[in-house]
Amino acid sequence: MKHIFVLLTTTFLFVKNGQAQEVIQRKFEKMGSSFEITLVHSNPIYAQQLIDESIAEIDRIERLISSWDKNSQTSLVNKMAGIRSQVVSKELFDLILRANTIARLTDGAFDLSYASVDKLWSFNREEITPPSPSVVEASVAKIGFEKIKMDTEKQTVFLLEKGMKIGFGAIGKGYAADRVKSLLLEKGVEAGIVNASGDMSAWGTQPDGSPWQVGLINPLNKNKVFSWFPLLNTAVVTSGDYERYLLMDGKRYGHIINPKTGYPSQGVVSCTVFAPKAELADALATALFVMGSETGIDFIDQLPNVEALMITDNGKIIASKNIDLDENI
Repeated sequence: MKHIFVLLTTTFLFVKNGQAQEVIQRKFEKMGSSFEITLVHSNPIYAQQLIDESIAEIDRIERLISSWDKNSQTSLVNKMAGIRSQVVSKELFDLILRANTIARLTDGAFDLSYASVDKLWSFNREEITPPSPSVVEASVAKIGFEKIKMDTEKQTVFLLEKGMKIGFGAIGKGYAADRVKSLLLEKGVEAGIVNASGDMSAWGTQPDGSPWQVGLINPLNKNKVFSWFPLLNTAVVTSGDYERYLLMDGKRYGHIINPKTGYPSQGVVSCTVFAPKAELADALATALFVMGSETGIDFIDQLPNVEALMITDNGKIIASKNIDLDENI
């Protein structure tokens, strides 16, 4: 669940180079989540056509990476787990390759193959009886990015063990946001925001020349923005467990699974990552939940052009070294 919102300028019509620039927005549901596309354009009718093209692009990506669609390339890779390799498109091959790079970088805190354990849990905010340790252990045995074998020359993907699955729930919407941004830039859109349920990719400025602004909400105090940040040709992703979680023995567990244990994460209620691409920010936000606040922020401080802010379950706010928080926290 993502909890983030954007402050747009109150000037929705602004004249630039003799042309009236308007902010055009549309909200819609895709990939099981809420999307919003915001464009700055002088032709609102053409802008709506571009949003239609953007929605078609999101549909195309979903058909590629969906594990629910039995005919998708991703489903075919999962179906052939432990049997044989599967030829995939270059786009999917490269996406899996980048995901595995992040998996290695995070020592498996982010892992596409977590999908083999995901369905063991129901995050409906109710007390549940956990699956037996033996069931969890059997599922964890099928997790491991190092078991995803890829052949660059043949462009094939092979999951080494039967029962293995890959899933793009922790990176897919970020990838979709990046792809839509690229499409709109190719079409000459000079400024906009793609918001894929909190996976945001922004470029350009508002019509009056001021930067887009993102406001972050503390999930423990939802009525107040605790800090504002300018978005200058960057991506930001906020993940939180305040809507999707479960209770076990009176303890609260977030919806993000630790690939190494097979159990839901604890200790962090919100994580925001700023990065050049939404795909990267999406994956890192998931990894930080698994790493925990101190280890996670330590890790981010070693990466170039990436910043993060995390909120623990006791309300502590921890930020990476280059983030300046507003004084009204």
